[in-house]
Amino acid sequence: MKVLKFGGTSVGSVDSIKQVIQILEKSISKGERTAVVFSAMGGATNRLIEIGRMAAAGNQEYFELLKVVEERHFATIRGLINVKQQSSTFAAIKGLFNELEDILRGVSLIRELTDRTLDLIMSFGERLSTVIITEALKNRNLKAEFCDARQLVRTNAHFGMAEVDFPVTNRLILEHFAKTSALQCITGFIGATPEGITTTLGRGGSDYTASIFGAALDAQVIEIWSDVDGMMTADPRKVPNAFTIPSISYAEAMELSHFGAKVIYPPSLQPAFAKSIPLKVLNTFNTDFEGTLVSRAANSKEYAITGISSIDDMALVNIQGSGMIGVAGISARLFTTLSDNNISVILISQASSEHSICFTIDPRNAERAQVVLEKAFETEMAMGDIDSITIEKNVSIIAIVGEGMRKSSGVSGRLFSVLGKNGINIIATAQGSSELNISVVISKNDLSKALNAIHGVFFLSETRSLNLFIVGVGLIGGTLLEQVRSQSAFLSGERLLKLNIVGLSNTRKMLLEPSGIAPDHWRDELDAHGVKTSIPAFVQRIIELNLPNSVFVDCTSDKDIVRHYGTLLDASISVVTPNKVANSGRYAEYQRLQRTALQRGVKFLYETNVGAGLPIINTIQGLMDSGDKFIKIEAILSGTLSYIFNTFGPQVRFADVVREAKAKGYTEPDPRDDLSGTDVARKILILAREVGVPMEPEEVKITPLLPENCLQAPTVEAFFAELESSNDYFENLLNEAEAQQGVLRYIATLDNNHATVQLRVVDARHPFYNLSGSDNIVSFTTERYKDRPLVVKGPGAGAEVTASGVFADIMSISSYLG
Repeated sequence: MKVLKFGGTSVGSVDSIKQVIQILEKSISKGERTAVVFSAMGGATNRLIEIGRMAAAGNQEYFELLKVVEERHFATIRGLINVKQQSSTFAAIKGLFNELEDILRGVSLIRELTDRTLDLIMSFGERLSTVIITEALKNRNLKAEFCDARQLVRTNAHFGMAEVDFPVTNRLILEHFAKTSALQCITGFIGATPEGITTTLGRGGSDYTASIFGAALDAQVIEIWSDVDGMMTADPRKVPNAFTIPSISYAEAMELSHFGAKVIYPPSLQPAFAKSIPLKVLNTFNTDFEGTLVSRAANSKEYAITGISSIDDMALVNIQGSGMIGVAGISARLFTTLSDNNISVILISQASSEHSICFTIDPRNAERAQVVLEKAFETEMAMGDIDSITIEKNVSIIAIVGEGMRKSSGVSGRLFSVLGKNGINIIATAQGSSELNISVVISKNDLSKALNAIHGVFFLSETRSLNLFIVGVGLIGGTLLEQVRSQSAFLSGERLLKLNIVGLSNTRKMLLEPSGIAPDHWRDELDAHGVKTSIPAFVQRIIELNLPNSVFVDCTSDKDIVRHYGTLLDASISVVTPNKVANSGRYAEYQRLQRTALQRGVKFLYETNVGAGLPIINTIQGLMDSGDKFIKIEAILSGTLSYIFNTFGPQVRFADVVREAKAKGYTEPDPRDDLSGTDVARKILILAREVGVPMEPEEVKITPLLPENCLQAPTVEAFFAELESSNDYFENLLNEAEAQQGVLRYIATLDNNHATVQLRVVDARHPFYNLSGSDNIVSFTTERYKDRPLVVKGPGAGAEVTASGVFADIMSISSYLG
């Protein structure tokens, strides 16, 4: 014997009921004796409750709504049963609706809807669906009988959640099944008092019916058929990567259900659990899938936890005061008061100091809880022994559940670590000594982010994910996206890292897609689906999405975008950028961003601010962290100026070299932006700050490279004309260098906490003497590298190396993931 139960979605339409019939035919064809429990058609019970309340309120529109429900059931008959055999089923269903109309008419007249009457009204949902499906089975030549559970399930008169009289019920079920061999089609959710008054069994009532019959009949298995592939590791509506749990114990199922898992309601399955009857959770619409087996002892699992569950909307009540310390009976009075007022407590947490107790309740009971508790403890509050009773709404509970936690150390550490790394504050926590459940209370706004982060670290720990929001998809940003595309297979296969491009923005359009933007089609998607760019709106949406492991990548030089860095960091979103503006502005702002990143446990990375992809800032930070002290920094930090002075020589006019550099794209549209030294000054300022010098921009001394007439030229062409007329000036500089057996180099220096930028002559003993092309070079003189400075040298400009540096910063964040 096995008992099958089909939920509302499984019997919600003609097509789904046809699928149910196929499942039953397959079961019967195997020679297995079967009983089946049916719920009301999906949504029907809620609609009946609504109709009943409308009638009680005197709203005569209830009748029209009832006709809609009636027509739905008539349409189901027409879709399932042959025309010649429909009349008897129509008559039976019409009779039920006539009975329901009479009840509703009485409710409308007396303007009262008691719990007893509401139970009777709700019972029609299961009675209607079960009659129709029974007749449809007969229409397929199956030996099926309608079984009204009210004739067999005896309960008390606690309407809305009646308690079952099991000795009587078990006897009636056994007697009934001994008289028949037909497939019993049982109405779920309902029972009756000894006087025959209809009752309902409360939440999970149809599951309860299946459990009652399965236990009474000593069934080999109970199958719960719904519209999901079993019990999941998390709610798939919130966690797209959730997957089916193959097997789970009764205890684990109980815990997951208590904290929000909606697939089954294990308390209602207690009769079956008591007899160790296994339960299978299966999908009506995916019958080949194995689903979940719920049994006394689950099979061993590869994960430390079995699943994650949550309750979305809760209220946290906190009662605290020094007068509670060491006083016996406070907790007893507290929870007795709540019990007397029918207020259920979901989670309790108390500090060992006994200074405070907090607990979560349904937010609908929050105000009432505060009133009754303040009354109960009014003496203590008047005396100051209890300071306050406060309520915090809009909180959620997350529970990680699993018997494997008993054997795995560090589970709570991983839980708290991943929440902390994603900026999710834990308001309260509770863990039982059974080590089966660890629960945390967090802000409701962080629920989805927390669920995905926890699921990732416990179930997808081999594969880490980063969610990228990229602003600026021009030369550097576009190159970065191409590098991400070409490297994604390697990262996924060899580094177990997935980079999700969630947001893109250029000066015209922006696009945010939580499910990800394909890196090989990003231009098409941005053009086709993007909306007008608004950086404030883009940033706000990133924060609202609240995705775990989020990284904002600014590939622009826009001074307005950097204003949002602080907001992003404060929202626990890491920032990676080659944009120098934020770090070369006022020192207080630089310090604020550093402090915010540190406090929020996220990263603010900008290696490409200085030297493109060269490991300059990382080198400084590594030396500083290990205790080294900087004495002097010398650097050529402009690829443009490096190229110009490495090319400029005898028989070569300076103006021609600058024109050539501009033609190759090394310079800005106006080369004076490079030759002014301002960009180099920003870079040495950033390096000064990195080694601990609190320097402001105006403190960097720039010795002008260009004559005044060149600087004041009104246009770029006029500038080149002035540059040519000043050829003797540059020839003289070159001749002076040759006279000193040296070469010209444009060098930024930090020495004795002073920063300078100037054209200098260096001889063959200097590490910058043999520099070539557009390379950058930095020389670090420290206490450890005093006699022979540490030198970093290589390409310091270009989209490829800059994008590579940005990519490297992103990768460094991935190694930090929990």
